[in-house]
Amino acid sequence: MANIIDMPKLSDTMTVGTLIKWLKKEGDAVQSGDILAEVETDKATMELESFFDGTLVKIFTPEGAQIAVGAPLCAIGEKGEKVDAPAAAKADGAKPAADAASTETEQKESHPEPEGETAPAPVAAPAATPTPVEPAEPAAASPAGRTKISPLARKLASINKLDPARLTGTGPHGRVVKADVLAAVADSSKLKSAPAAAGAPPAKSNTTFSGGTPARTGPIQEARTVAATNMRATIAKRLLEAKTQIPHFYLEIEVDAEPLLAVRADLNAAFEKEGVKLSVNDFILKASAEALRRVPGVNASWTGTGIQYHGAAHVSFAVAIEDGLITPVIRDTHTKSVFAISAEVKPLGKRAKEKKLKPDEFTGGTFCVSNLGMMGIERFSAIINPPNAAILAVGTTVTKPVVKNGAIVVGQTMVLTLSCDHRVVDGALGAQFLAAMKDLLEKPALLLV
Repeated sequence: MANIIDMPKLSDTMTVGTLIKWLKKEGDAVQSGDILAEVETDKATMELESFFDGTLVKIFTPEGAQIAVGAPLCAIGEKGEKVDAPAAAKADGAKPAADAASTETEQKESHPEPEGETAPAPVAAPAATPTPVEPAEPAAASPAGRTKISPLARKLASINKLDPARLTGTGPHGRVVKADVLAAVADSSKLKSAPAAAGAPPAKSNTTFSGGTPARTGPIQEARTVAATNMRATIAKRLLEAKTQIPHFYLEIEVDAEPLLAVRADLNAAFEKEGVKLSVNDFILKASAEALRRVPGVNASWTGTGIQYHGAAHVSFAVAIEDGLITPVIRDTHTKSVFAISAEVKPLGKRAKEKKLKPDEFTGGTFCVSNLGMMGIERFSAIINPPNAAILAVGTTVTKPVVKNGAIVVGQTMVLTLSCDHRVVDGALGAQFLAAMKDLLEKPALLLV
């Protein structure tokens, strides 16, 4: 009897997953430990592993479909074995979650809600595995100017910078499907001429001149509504909860960055042949761990009924990715040198951008650092990442006049902003933490012992 592989729960907050790509096809022999597919969770792209030996006899879920946790994905059995789709996968009206989201979006566009009212929270549909074919039921006529296109086809069109209105649909009722997009990418002659509004005057140049100065007209991008990815939807939910349920307050301190920059430059020059290249953020992470050691009350979490104080400093750092951001964690940061931290940060950051982090690499942090200094931001306030009690926002280094030894000289400063959960961290405690950060960064030799 064939073994059914269901959508696993690959992160603590995961409720649905997107089947990105099948790495095996029906009829392939598989062994326990083989990677069957890539699955996008709300936090990263993970690998789906087989726990059985046999043959991949049936795939229930097409690429690009969103599937609820626990829904069937495929069957592993004996070669030639016939496997019927589980009852959930054959339920009438079952659709890929992405199609459902697209339909809901179109309904909202056709029937906008009255201004000032809040839409009710969407009700989750019963878990069901979508069939790999496009829906065959008659579809309502699309509003004028809107192209009927499947969510997967729309995503592929966006990636390849194709206008859906110029694609010829071969799906039911002229719907543009994945094959149509791939055909257009392979052969540009399959694109239709750009559509023009009925009765519209001949197209003119989008450049006009007034007094010899060119002026641009027209939209800056195609107006569109896209369904949120699993990661973006989770980020939206968690940030709303964090900002509305955590009583934030903010503290700010200015740090003399000259000593830090000088030590960093000296170390990078000394260890250049070994391939060492320390960043300012490496020192910030190390200083954060040391400051948590000095002021352990900040290394804590609100439990709902009390405060949990953590016995180790697991400092995470925010990494921007296409769908939002993720926070890889440096475990036991307080026990590691700035060189060891730097050696961990680089591969973690790379895997984060590739969405290849394992769950234990982005969970369990007790404090977070968000650094926008490399983007030229002088100061900002970050939203706390639950269950942490604080997050440190780091600005860029600014060259400006400062007073040293009673004289005005050119200096380099950096602004640190601490966002605190007032249920755990009071003003005085947060101030002590920032004072410790200032002391450590202005005496960077303390970070090397």
